[in-house]
Amino acid sequence: MAKPAVILIGADKGGVGKTTVSRTLLDYFNSNHVRARAFDTEVPRGTLKRFYPDLTDIVDVTYVPDQMKIFDTIHSAQVPVTLIDIRAGLLSPTLRALRDIGFIDAAKKDQLTFAVFHILGPSIASLDEIAETAAYLGDARYFMVKNFINETHFFEWDEATHATYFKSIKGAVEITIPKLAEMAMEQVDHASSPFLNFAANKKPNGEPASYSFVLRGYVRHWLNNVYAEFERVGILDIARGGKESSGETSSREVPGKARPITRVAETAAS
Repeated sequence: MAKPAVILIGADKGGVGKTTVSRTLLDYFNSNHVRARAFDTEVPRGTLKRFYPDLTDIVDVTYVPDQMKIFDTIHSAQVPVTLIDIRAGLLSPTLRALRDIGFIDAAKKDQLTFAVFHILGPSIASLDEIAETAAYLGDARYFMVKNFINETHFFEWDEATHATYFKSIKGAVEITIPKLAEMAMEQVDHASSPFLNFAANKKPNGEPASYSFVLRGYVRHWLNNVYAEFERVGILDIARGGKESSGETSSREVPGKARPITRVAETAAS
């Protein structure tokens, strides 16, 4: 198996859509036939677990035995990607723990690939999180995610302030998650279905469903836009243990490394 990848999704503020981003990543890996396992740190009843019960375990990331359950099994699990949905307020403490147990050093030594998806809120306090988070990143790939799923208005401060924070981390990459029509989001949540299944008119177990044609269309269009962002920053390179992506172009944009953009319609039809 290639070098395993660990992806942390989190923020120190709640209500910014961390689990929504985790769900899109799991769908994206599924669409590209990349096996993944997930850990939901919303103890005792996690949201991510509801949508991906077969892939997800609920853990208390502050509890040492649960930390062992995640990080002692990264290589032995025989799964390329380990995704961890971090509960609100625990991103910095989790990164601190990873530093203390030597995980950050292992990533520096190229024993694994480490990426952090920092889901930003709309206030300046959210940018203040960046400085604290940066202290623990090491050589991790760092993605600052603006999630518009709830019609959030971002960065109501001057561009100089914005640039100061974003340039504080070498190689930091910004990702935008567009808004999904509210009724479509509600129906996906009501169905407890992955976005990919809903767009394909399938129940979570894969059986045929009878979801709205209109709402499925909105979800499919939205998910294609999300996938395009993941393609742009080379998420598959990270998932497959590579370091090729710079955040400016994906590997499909490099001559001799063409890779077709994943489309939900194609996956749904397969």
